[in-house]
Order: sequence, then structure tokens, then C-alpha cells
Amino acid sequence: MSDLQTIVLGGGCFWCTEAVYKEVRGVTDVESGYSNGETERPSYEDVCTGRTGHNEVVKLTYDPQQVSTRQLLEIFFVVHDPTQMNRQGNDVGTQYRSGIYYTTPEQKQVADDMIRAIMQEKLFSRPVVTEVLAMQNYWPAEDYHQDFFEKNPTQGYCLAVAAPKVAKFRKTFTELTRK
Repeated sequence: MSDLQTIVLGGGCFWCTEAVYKEVRGVTDVESGYSNGETERPSYEDVCTGRTGHNEVVKLTYDPQQVSTRQLLEIFFVVHDPTQMNRQGNDVGTQYRSGIYYTTPEQKQVADDMIRAIMQEKLFSRPVVTEVLAMQNYWPAEDYHQDFFEKNPTQGYCLAVAAPKVAKFRKTFTELTRK
């Protein structure tokens, strides 16, 4: 068995991002949390003020023999809008910014290369604003945020926002879905 790796991604509300990555083959753990802010042990309420500097994120543990960093980031760039500054749809604030928080120099290189290619190929009508930074000051979100979509599939936000992202992942990345 290969060594597992960790990467942290901010693509808007962590409920949606978590719901997608829980379905990815080779991802062994998905944890909703807060990253790259200043406050120690922030609460959801703290992060929602926008004053902690934290981003709502998912921490992915994955087996690079089954799914590559590049594949994880391809999913990331398909299931959220990396051109929206400090927001995703109706979720507005710095805690919803697009971010890739790497734990290895190789992950940073893959992210930088992908963003450069996306910009050169003009895949979006606006510039990519995704920040690429080393993961810092990560804290797990409260228990009630973990596995939220799985536990609350008929909740309004899940039906309106998370479910379409999961469906888009399943349609676009059939070869990467868990069997």
C-alpha cells in the first residue's frame, strides 16, 4: 500500500464539497473544517463573521495510487466556480473563497500548473481567483457539519446546491466514482 497524502480544498460551503469528495475512489477520508485563518479553534459562528480569516474547507486524505492530486483538482475546478472572489453562488464572504491548501511541494506545483493552463486555455470567461497556499491553522468543523449531506439529503440547501454538484461529479467523472 502506498503512503496516503492530505490536501485541503475550499470551494464554497463545505457541505457541498464534502458530499462530492466522499464519492471519489481513492479518497479515504473527508473532513469538513476551517483553514488558513488566524484564530485558534474557531467555531462555525466565528468563521461566519468573516473576521477569523478562515476558509470553509474539506481536508482530503487520499491514496495517490488510486487518485492523483491532478484528478482531485480537476474535480475541484469542475464542481465550483474558481472565478468568484469570496463567494460561491449565494454564499458570500471570505470564508467561501476558492482555495487550494497544499501539504507537499508537488501538490503546489500541480495546482499552479493547472491554474496556468486553465488561464491560457481561457476555460472560464473571468480570471481564476483560487488562492494556492500552504495549509495552515487547520481545525475540524463541529460534529454536526461532518457528513452533513449524507445525514440530511432532503434539507433545502442540500437539495438546491449540494445534490446538483454531486450529480455533476457523477456525470463528469464516472471513472473516479466509488463502485
